[in-house]
This record gives sequence, structure tokens and C-alpha cells, in this order.
Amino acid sequence: MGGAVVDEGPTGVKAPDGGWGWAVLAGCFVITGFSYAFPKAVSVFFKELIREFDVGYSDTAWISSILLAMLYGTGPLCSVLVNRFGCRPVMMVGGLFASLGMILASFATSIIHIYLCAGVITGLGLALNFQPSLIMLNRYFSEKRPLANGLAAAGSPVALCCLSPLGQILQYQYGWRGGFLILGGMLLNCCACGALMRPLLPPKKSQELEESTLTEEEKPRPKRKLLDFSVFKDRGFVIYTIAASIMVLGLFVPPVFVVNYAKELHYEDTHSALLLTILGFVDMFARPLSGLLAGMKCVRPRSIYLFSFAMIFNGCTDLIGSQANNYAGLVVFCAFFGMSYGMVGALQFEVLMAIVGTEKFSSAIGLVLLMEAIAVLVGPPGAGRLLDATKQYMYVFLLAGCEVTLSAIVIALGNFCIRRKQDDPEAKMEMVVTAAEKEGLNHGVEGEEDDEGEKEPREKENGKASALNTGEEMIMVGEEGGEETTETSL
Repeated sequence: MGGAVVDEGPTGVKAPDGGWGWAVLAGCFVITGFSYAFPKAVSVFFKELIREFDVGYSDTAWISSILLAMLYGTGPLCSVLVNRFGCRPVMMVGGLFASLGMILASFATSIIHIYLCAGVITGLGLALNFQPSLIMLNRYFSEKRPLANGLAAAGSPVALCCLSPLGQILQYQYGWRGGFLILGGMLLNCCACGALMRPLLPPKKSQELEESTLTEEEKPRPKRKLLDFSVFKDRGFVIYTIAASIMVLGLFVPPVFVVNYAKELHYEDTHSALLLTILGFVDMFARPLSGLLAGMKCVRPRSIYLFSFAMIFNGCTDLIGSQANNYAGLVVFCAFFGMSYGMVGALQFEVLMAIVGTEKFSSAIGLVLLMEAIAVLVGPPGAGRLLDATKQYMYVFLLAGCEVTLSAIVIALGNFCIRRKQDDPEAKMEMVVTAAEKEGLNHGVEGEEDDEGEKEPREKENGKASALNTGEEMIMVGEEGGEETTETSL
């Protein structure tokens, strides 16, 4: 934890950090926008649905909840499909599902039909787009990855600023059924974004080297695990997962309640709704700027601490904002919350990529999203119950602030304890060997096979790990402790 990984892709290709990667980034920007903004954007149709099906607001709120639950809870399923079929086919099928769900929902005759169509089917389609797009972004960017993550994450506030007004226009012009139908057509753009996710191919020399190595060893390449649970052996990943789950309990609470908080203080609906616009506008610029900051050479090896700072910043903003008793105070709160919220959004997946690396990221993100799905379903409803019991929004914001601050303390202390166990505390960036060095390494290892049994314990004492995996090896200089390790793709 705490460092930046400069990875090769799963095919042994070094990330190009540009070129077609910018097209991949554009696709990821759109997908992130749809995935995070869509559950909030459909809320503009809730009044029409309440009138159409004679249900309560809590019944319609389940649509957004199911969408988010599918987005987070299907993480392991997405990981399995990506590892089995690849990112591009999964995303294109996901785009069809996302569109089909909204089109079918436009013909719904009960609220249950909308739960199944707009909630389950569209939610699954968005999930099949969101996770693979992040995986491809991680494969195409290495040195510029923090900036790429920040720019992609900015798709969420941009899409929210566009989709919410668009939804209101569609509802006014065509009704909720026509609006759902048009939104379903818009979601077909996910298929176009999926088509941009061109897989990286190894150069011909690397392919020839790999084939010759396999021929010499006469051993088939082991099958890639569809869901790699070995990530739980990484203490850094475990600490990140625990901290992220605690963080999600309170992270999404203030945006849900801030408008009603303003109404409780007897401000007009238009002024109250403006608070979310302020929050989104600041968030829009905070994300790419945070990615730019995290990519600086002096900051990137310590990105975990920047992430911890962002969470503490967010938690303290909630704690202080709970004392706001006028509109000016809420405006200031939304500005600072948008800044801290944007920092967290830009850094959360960048830090996860840095912890587990490219090879295990597809499995790691699925497992993390599954754990966060539980917290997403518990956090806002729990805050709502607290509000029902106390009738004061102050306690809701205090609870959210304490949860986010606790998560920051967990991840910072966990990372500090791991670093203390290293022999050398100096942090260095990980470096990847070139193809020529790989070839020389393979020949060197073949000559040392006889005394491998005597050499392995000595290497472990010096902090070195040696492994062979079908002739495909990487030497990395560990960022923490300057350790030299030999890594194998699984």
C-alpha cells in the first residue's frame, strides 16, 4: 500500500500511456457518467410514477436503490465475465442490457415491472460497463494513470448536470414513458464505448519469445483464474476493503439529505436544489485536479496518504457542516464537500490499482464493489432511521462524518503499520524490465535451476521472491524498502 505500480498488461504489453488510450479514456468518461448519474437522474420521474401507479415515495425510491445495488453487488460476476470473455464483449452486451431495461420499463403496467426492468436489467447492464471500463483504463495508462482516473471520474458530475435537466425536459414533453424510451436509446451509446476498448496485443518479438519458451519447457500455460481470491492474502488489499466499506456507509449520505436539510430551514425549493448544483460544479473540477496532483512524482509514491487526507477532509466537512443553520452555511458546506467528494472519487480506484496491480485488478475491484454494495444498502437507510428517531439533520451529518473519518484513520494506520515492517523505509517507484532483460533473465534462470532449492531460502531472507510462470516474468523494484522482487502473472 501507499505506492504507485507501473504495470504491464496481462499480455505482457507495457501501458502505452496515450495513443488509443485517450479514446479508451473518453469511453470510460461516458460510462462512469452513466453509471453514477443514472440512478439519481431517474428520480425526476418519481412524481409521475407515484401518480401513475398510486404508490408512495419510498416505493419509487427502490428504483435507484436497486440500480446502485446491481452496480456494486454484481462486481464478482463482472470479474468472472471479464476474465472469461474480455472487456469489449462484456461491455457491448452490457450496453444492450442497459438499453433494453429502460425500453421495457417504458411499457410497464406496475411498479414491480419497473423494479425488474429499470432496476435489475438496466443496473446489470451498467455494471457490465462500469467495471470493465476501469480495467481497460488501468491497462492503457501507467505513468499518467492518476490523471486518467481523475478525468474519467469527472464523468459522474458532468453527466449528473446534464441528465437531470434532460430528464425534466423529457418528462414535460413526452411523459415518463417517452422519457424512459429515449433514455433507453441513449444508453445504446454504452455499446459504442465498449467498441472503443480495443485489447492490447503483445509485439511479435514477445510472442515469438513466449512460444519458444513454452516449446522448451513443454508445459501448457495455466488457465487464468476467473475470480482470484488470492488478493485477500495481500494485507494492503484487506485494509483498503475494510476502510472503503466503512467510508461508503457515510460518503453518500450528505448529497441525499442536504436538499431536505435546506427545506427544513424554510428555504425555497429552487434555492434548496441549487445546493446540489454547487456541489456538482465543484466536484467536476476537483476530480481531474486531484488526479493531476496524485500523478506528481513527489506525491504518487504516497498516494495512499493523499487518499486518507481526502477522506479526513470529507469527514471533517460533514462534522462542521452539521452545525450550519442558514443558507450561506449550507452553500459553504456544499462547496467544501464537493471538493473533498471529488478527491475521494478520483483517488479511490487509483489507490486500489496501486495496491494490487493490473494482473489482479479485475478480481480485486469486483470483490471490493461487493463489499461496498452492502454498505450502500445500509448507509442511507440507516441515516434515514436516525433522522426519524431524532428529527434533526445535525445528527445525520455527524454520523456520516464520523464514519468517513474512521475509514481514513483505518487506512492510514494500516498502511503505516505495514511500512514499519519493511527493512528499508525509503519508497521507490516500481520499474518494469524490458523484453530484452526478460530474455536474459529466462536464460539465467535456466542455468540456475539446479541450485534453486539452496538459493530460495537465502533470497527470502533478503526480501526477494523468485517464481517461474511459463517463462513470463517481471522484475520490479518494490516501492517500499527498495526490495527487488520477481513477479509472475497468474
